[in-house]
Amino acid sequence: MENAFVLELAESKFKDLYVCFCGYAKCEPLHSYGPGVRSNYLIHYIVDGKGLYQSGEKKYELEAGEGFLIEPNVLTYYQADKEEPWSYLWIGFSGKRAAEYLEDLGLGGRQLTFRSEQGRKLKELVLEMMSCSDGSVTSQYRQQSLLYAFFAVLAENAVDRGKGEPSKENFYMERAVTYIRNRYSSDIKVTDIADYLCVNRSYLYKLFKNTLHMSPQEFLTEVRLSRARELLTTTKLSIEHVALSCGYGDALVFSKAFKRNTGCVPKEYRKENWKAVKKDPEESREILRELMNDESLKKLQKKQ
Repeated sequence: MENAFVLELAESKFKDLYVCFCGYAKCEPLHSYGPGVRSNYLIHYIVDGKGLYQSGEKKYELEAGEGFLIEPNVLTYYQADKEEPWSYLWIGFSGKRAAEYLEDLGLGGRQLTFRSEQGRKLKELVLEMMSCSDGSVTSQYRQQSLLYAFFAVLAENAVDRGKGEPSKENFYMERAVTYIRNRYSSDIKVTDIADYLCVNRSYLYKLFKNTLHMSPQEFLTEVRLSRARELLTTTKLSIEHVALSCGYGDALVFSKAFKRNTGCVPKEYRKENWKAVKKDPEESREILRELMNDESLKKLQKKQ
Protein backbone atom coordinates (compact mmCIF):
# COMPACT_ATOMS: atom_id res chain seq x y z
CA MET A 1 0.00 0.00 0.00
CA GLU A 2 0.94 3.66 -0.32
CA ASN A 3 -0.46 6.58 1.63
CA ALA A 4 -0.80 9.12 -1.17
CA PHE A 5 -2.13 12.57 -1.93
CA VAL A 6 -2.75 13.09 -5.66
CA LEU A 7 -3.81 16.21 -7.53
CA GLU A 8 -5.30 15.33 -10.93
CA LEU A 9 -5.54 18.23 -13.37
CA ALA A 10 -7.94 18.93 -16.22
CA GLU A 11 -6.80 19.12 -19.84
CA SER A 12 -4.26 21.90 -20.18
CA LYS A 13 -4.43 24.93 -22.45
CA PHE A 14 -0.63 24.75 -22.76
CA LYS A 15 0.87 22.57 -25.49
CA ASP A 16 4.70 22.54 -25.34
CA LEU A 17 4.90 21.35 -21.73
CA TYR A 18 2.19 21.01 -19.10
CA VAL A 19 1.37 19.31 -15.81
CA CYS A 20 -0.97 16.28 -15.85
CA PHE A 21 -0.85 15.43 -12.14
CA CYS A 22 1.40 15.67 -9.11
CA GLY A 23 1.50 14.15 -5.68
CA TYR A 24 3.25 12.75 -2.66
CA ALA A 25 3.30 9.20 -1.32
CA LYS A 26 4.62 7.49 1.77
CA CYS A 27 4.90 3.82 0.83
CA GLU A 28 4.54 0.71 2.92
CA PRO A 29 7.40 -1.84 2.81
CA LEU A 30 7.63 -3.58 -0.58
CA HIS A 31 4.80 -1.50 -2.08
CA SER A 32 5.22 -1.70 -5.86
CA TYR A 33 3.88 -0.55 -9.21
CA GLY A 34 3.96 -2.63 -12.38
CA PRO A 35 5.29 -3.99 -14.51
CA GLY A 36 3.21 -1.50 -16.47
CA VAL A 37 3.33 1.51 -18.74
CA ARG A 38 2.32 5.14 -18.34
CA SER A 39 0.90 7.43 -20.99
CA ASN A 40 2.75 10.52 -19.71
CA TYR A 41 6.22 11.38 -18.48
CA LEU A 42 6.72 11.10 -14.71
CA ILE A 43 9.55 12.33 -12.52
CA HIS A 44 9.78 10.87 -9.02
CA TYR A 45 12.02 12.47 -6.41
CA ILE A 46 12.82 10.44 -3.29
CA VAL A 47 12.41 12.42 -0.08
CA ASP A 48 13.16 9.61 2.36
CA GLY A 49 14.01 5.90 2.34
CA LYS A 50 15.04 3.82 -0.65
CA GLY A 51 13.78 1.41 -3.27
CA LEU A 52 14.24 -0.25 -6.65
CA TYR A 53 13.41 1.16 -10.10
CA GLN A 54 13.44 -0.95 -13.26
CA SER A 55 12.94 0.23 -16.85
CA GLY A 56 13.14 -2.55 -19.40
CA GLU A 57 16.13 -4.63 -18.29
CA LYS A 58 17.86 -1.77 -16.44
CA LYS A 59 17.66 -1.84 -12.64
CA TYR A 60 18.54 0.99 -10.27
CA GLU A 61 18.76 1.00 -6.48
CA LEU A 62 17.91 4.54 -5.39
CA GLU A 63 17.74 6.48 -2.11
CA ALA A 64 16.80 9.87 -0.71
CA GLY A 65 18.16 12.72 -2.81
CA GLU A 66 17.84 10.76 -6.04
CA GLY A 67 15.08 10.56 -8.60
CA PHE A 68 13.98 8.70 -11.69
CA LEU A 69 12.23 9.41 -14.96
CA ILE A 70 9.45 7.23 -16.37
CA GLU A 71 8.96 7.66 -20.12
CA PRO A 72 5.60 7.19 -21.86
CA ASN A 73 4.70 3.66 -22.96
CA VAL A 74 7.91 2.13 -21.60
CA LEU A 75 7.51 -0.95 -19.41
CA THR A 76 8.55 -0.03 -15.87
CA TYR A 77 8.49 -1.40 -12.34
CA TYR A 78 9.37 0.16 -9.00
CA GLN A 79 9.24 -1.09 -5.42
CA ALA A 80 9.82 0.35 -1.95
CA ASP A 81 12.55 -1.19 0.18
CA LYS A 82 11.52 -3.77 2.80
CA GLU A 83 13.41 -2.13 5.69
CA GLU A 84 13.46 1.55 4.65
CA PRO A 85 10.49 2.11 2.29
CA TRP A 86 10.68 5.33 0.37
CA SER A 87 8.53 8.44 0.38
CA TYR A 88 8.55 10.45 -2.82
CA LEU A 89 7.14 13.41 -4.67
CA TRP A 90 6.16 13.13 -8.30
CA ILE A 91 5.10 15.22 -11.26
CA GLY A 92 3.39 13.77 -14.32
CA PHE A 93 3.65 15.92 -17.43
CA SER A 94 3.35 15.88 -21.19
CA GLY A 95 3.64 18.20 -24.20
CA LYS A 96 4.97 18.20 -27.72
CA ARG A 97 8.38 19.50 -26.55
CA ALA A 98 8.60 17.52 -23.30
CA ALA A 99 11.30 15.16 -24.65
CA GLU A 100 13.35 18.12 -25.87
CA TYR A 101 13.17 19.87 -22.50
CA LEU A 102 14.11 16.67 -20.67
CA GLU A 103 17.15 16.35 -22.91
CA ASP A 104 18.23 19.79 -21.64
CA LEU A 105 18.29 18.21 -18.17
CA GLY A 106 20.36 15.27 -19.38
CA LEU A 107 17.39 12.94 -19.00
CA GLY A 108 15.76 10.52 -21.42
CA GLY A 109 16.75 7.48 -23.43
CA ARG A 110 19.51 5.70 -21.54
CA GLN A 111 19.76 8.26 -18.72
CA LEU A 112 16.76 7.73 -16.45
CA THR A 113 18.05 8.64 -12.98
CA PHE A 114 19.46 11.79 -11.41
CA ARG A 115 20.61 13.28 -8.14
CA SER A 116 19.66 16.74 -6.90
CA GLU A 117 21.04 18.71 -3.98
CA GLN A 118 17.90 20.88 -4.00
CA GLY A 119 15.48 18.56 -2.23
CA ARG A 120 13.95 21.32 -0.12
CA LYS A 121 13.26 23.51 -3.16
CA LEU A 122 11.73 20.64 -5.15
CA LYS A 123 9.50 19.84 -2.21
CA GLU A 124 8.34 23.44 -1.91
CA LEU A 125 7.52 23.62 -5.62
CA VAL A 126 5.45 20.43 -5.63
CA LEU A 127 3.70 21.38 -2.40
CA GLU A 128 2.70 24.73 -3.88
CA MET A 129 1.60 23.03 -7.10
CA MET A 130 -0.62 20.70 -5.08
CA SER A 131 -2.25 23.70 -3.42
CA CYS A 132 -3.33 25.13 -6.81
CA SER A 133 -6.42 22.97 -6.99
CA ASP A 134 -9.34 25.30 -7.68
CA GLY A 135 -9.08 25.05 -11.49
CA SER A 136 -9.03 28.82 -11.95
CA VAL A 137 -7.08 30.53 -14.72
CA THR A 138 -4.75 31.94 -12.08
CA SER A 139 -4.04 28.43 -10.73
CA GLN A 140 -3.41 27.07 -14.21
CA TYR A 141 -0.79 29.70 -14.95
CA ARG A 142 0.73 29.26 -11.50
CA GLN A 143 1.02 25.50 -12.00
CA GLN A 144 2.66 26.11 -15.35
CA SER A 145 5.22 28.47 -13.83
CA LEU A 146 5.95 25.99 -11.04
CA LEU A 147 6.59 23.22 -13.57
CA TYR A 148 9.19 25.37 -15.34
CA ALA A 149 10.69 26.26 -11.96
CA PHE A 150 10.93 22.53 -11.18
CA PHE A 151 12.80 22.00 -14.46
CA ALA A 152 15.06 24.96 -13.67
CA VAL A 153 16.08 23.38 -10.35
CA LEU A 154 16.88 20.06 -12.02
CA ALA A 155 18.84 21.89 -14.73
CA GLU A 156 21.35 22.97 -12.07
CA ASN A 157 22.49 19.35 -11.86
CA ALA A 158 22.20 18.58 -15.58
CA VAL A 159 25.07 16.66 -17.12
CA ASP A 160 26.06 17.08 -20.75
CA ARG A 161 26.20 13.50 -21.98
CA GLY A 162 26.95 11.97 -25.33
CA LYS A 163 24.29 9.66 -26.63
CA GLY A 164 26.51 7.50 -28.77
CA GLU A 165 25.29 5.46 -31.68
CA PRO A 166 22.35 3.19 -30.85
CA SER A 167 22.53 -0.45 -31.84
CA LYS A 168 20.37 -1.71 -34.66
CA GLU A 169 18.14 -3.49 -32.15
CA ASN A 170 17.71 -0.34 -30.02
CA PHE A 171 17.01 1.70 -33.15
CA TYR A 172 14.19 -0.62 -34.18
CA MET A 173 12.79 -0.86 -30.64
CA GLU A 174 12.73 2.91 -30.17
CA ARG A 175 10.91 3.36 -33.48
CA ALA A 176 8.46 0.55 -32.66
CA VAL A 177 7.64 1.97 -29.22
CA THR A 178 7.21 5.47 -30.69
CA TYR A 179 4.90 4.07 -33.38
CA ILE A 180 2.76 2.32 -30.75
CA ARG A 181 2.78 5.40 -28.50
CA ASN A 182 1.43 7.57 -31.30
CA ARG A 183 -1.12 5.12 -32.71
CA TYR A 184 -2.33 2.82 -29.91
CA SER A 185 -5.75 4.53 -29.96
CA SER A 186 -6.33 3.48 -33.57
CA ASP A 187 -6.92 0.00 -34.97
CA ILE A 188 -3.25 -0.95 -35.49
CA LYS A 189 -2.00 -4.53 -35.64
CA VAL A 190 1.40 -6.14 -35.25
CA THR A 191 1.71 -6.38 -39.04
CA ASP A 192 1.36 -2.58 -39.22
CA ILE A 193 4.29 -2.15 -36.82
CA ALA A 194 6.44 -4.60 -38.79
CA ASP A 195 5.56 -2.89 -42.07
CA TYR A 196 6.43 0.51 -40.62
CA LEU A 197 9.87 -0.77 -39.59
CA CYS A 198 10.32 -2.73 -42.84
CA VAL A 199 11.05 -5.95 -40.93
CA ASN A 200 9.24 -9.27 -40.79
CA ARG A 201 6.98 -10.28 -37.91
CA SER A 202 9.31 -12.98 -36.60
CA TYR A 203 12.19 -10.52 -36.26
CA LEU A 204 9.91 -8.00 -34.54
CA TYR A 205 8.70 -10.71 -32.16
CA LYS A 206 12.29 -11.66 -31.30
CA LEU A 207 13.19 -8.00 -30.64
CA PHE A 208 10.36 -7.54 -28.17
CA LYS A 209 10.92 -10.85 -26.42
CA ASN A 210 14.66 -10.18 -26.01
CA THR A 211 14.18 -6.59 -24.84
CA LEU A 212 10.89 -6.50 -22.92
CA HIS A 213 10.22 -10.23 -22.40
CA MET A 214 6.83 -9.93 -24.05
CA SER A 215 5.48 -10.12 -27.58
CA PRO A 216 4.61 -6.99 -29.63
CA GLN A 217 0.91 -7.81 -29.22
CA GLU A 218 1.28 -8.15 -25.44
CA PHE A 219 3.07 -4.80 -25.28
CA LEU A 220 0.42 -3.09 -27.43
CA THR A 221 -2.30 -4.51 -25.18
CA GLU A 222 -0.46 -3.36 -22.06
CA VAL A 223 -0.13 0.17 -23.45
CA ARG A 224 -3.84 0.30 -24.28
CA LEU A 225 -5.01 -1.12 -20.96
CA SER A 226 -2.62 1.03 -18.96
CA ARG A 227 -4.16 4.07 -20.61
CA ALA A 228 -7.61 2.63 -19.93
CA ARG A 229 -6.83 2.24 -16.21
CA GLU A 230 -5.72 5.87 -16.12
CA LEU A 231 -8.85 7.13 -17.90
CA LEU A 232 -11.14 5.07 -15.68
CA THR A 233 -9.70 6.54 -12.49
CA THR A 234 -9.15 10.15 -13.56
CA THR A 235 -12.05 10.93 -15.92
CA LYS A 236 -15.81 10.40 -16.11
CA LEU A 237 -15.74 9.11 -19.69
CA SER A 238 -18.20 6.30 -20.37
CA ILE A 239 -16.83 2.76 -20.72
CA GLU A 240 -17.57 2.94 -24.46
CA HIS A 241 -15.56 6.16 -24.84
CA VAL A 242 -12.67 4.75 -22.80
CA ALA A 243 -12.65 1.70 -25.08
CA LEU A 244 -12.58 3.86 -28.22
CA SER A 245 -9.85 6.08 -26.77
CA CYS A 246 -7.68 3.01 -26.24
CA GLY A 247 -8.06 1.38 -29.64
CA TYR A 248 -11.03 -0.91 -28.98
CA GLY A 249 -13.93 -0.45 -31.38
CA ASP A 250 -16.07 -2.90 -29.40
CA ALA A 251 -16.74 -2.17 -25.71
CA LEU A 252 -17.44 -5.85 -25.02
CA VAL A 253 -14.08 -6.93 -26.45
CA PHE A 254 -12.46 -4.19 -24.36
CA SER A 255 -14.19 -5.35 -21.18
CA LYS A 256 -13.09 -8.96 -21.71
CA ALA A 257 -9.48 -7.91 -22.35
CA PHE A 258 -9.56 -5.62 -19.32
CA LYS A 259 -10.87 -8.39 -17.06
CA ARG A 260 -8.16 -10.80 -18.24
CA ASN A 261 -5.56 -8.17 -17.39
CA THR A 262 -6.87 -6.87 -14.05
CA GLY A 263 -9.25 -9.53 -12.79
CA CYS A 264 -12.29 -7.26 -12.85
CA VAL A 265 -14.46 -5.48 -15.39
CA PRO A 266 -13.89 -1.73 -16.09
CA LYS A 267 -16.93 -0.60 -14.08
CA GLU A 268 -15.72 -2.44 -10.96
CA TYR A 269 -12.16 -1.18 -11.43
CA ARG A 270 -13.37 2.42 -11.64
CA LYS A 271 -15.51 2.05 -8.52
CA GLU A 272 -12.67 0.59 -6.44
CA ASN A 273 -9.84 2.82 -7.65
CA TRP A 274 -11.72 6.11 -7.95
CA LYS A 275 -12.20 5.94 -4.19
CA ALA A 276 -8.50 5.22 -3.74
CA VAL A 277 -7.55 8.39 -5.63
CA LYS A 278 -10.24 10.65 -4.16
CA LYS A 279 -9.29 10.25 -0.52
CA ASP A 280 -11.20 11.42 2.50
CA PRO A 281 -10.53 15.18 2.94
CA GLU A 282 -9.19 14.78 6.49
CA GLU A 283 -6.84 12.00 5.36
CA SER A 284 -5.54 14.20 2.54
CA ARG A 285 -4.97 17.09 4.95
CA GLU A 286 -3.02 14.78 7.24
CA ILE A 287 -0.77 13.70 4.37
CA LEU A 288 -0.16 17.33 3.45
CA ARG A 289 0.70 18.16 7.06
CA GLU A 290 3.24 15.36 7.02
CA LEU A 291 4.63 16.60 3.73
CA MET A 292 5.14 20.05 5.26
CA ASN A 293 7.04 18.52 8.20
CA ASP A 294 10.75 19.05 7.58
CA GLU A 295 12.01 15.94 9.40
CA SER A 296 12.37 13.93 6.19
CA LEU A 297 14.22 16.85 4.57
CA LYS A 298 16.60 17.04 7.51
CA LYS A 299 17.48 13.39 6.92
CA LEU A 300 17.98 14.13 3.25
CA GLN A 301 20.31 17.06 3.96
CA LYS A 302 22.46 14.94 6.28
CA LYS A 303 23.04 12.45 3.47
CA GLN A 304 23.99 15.26 1.10
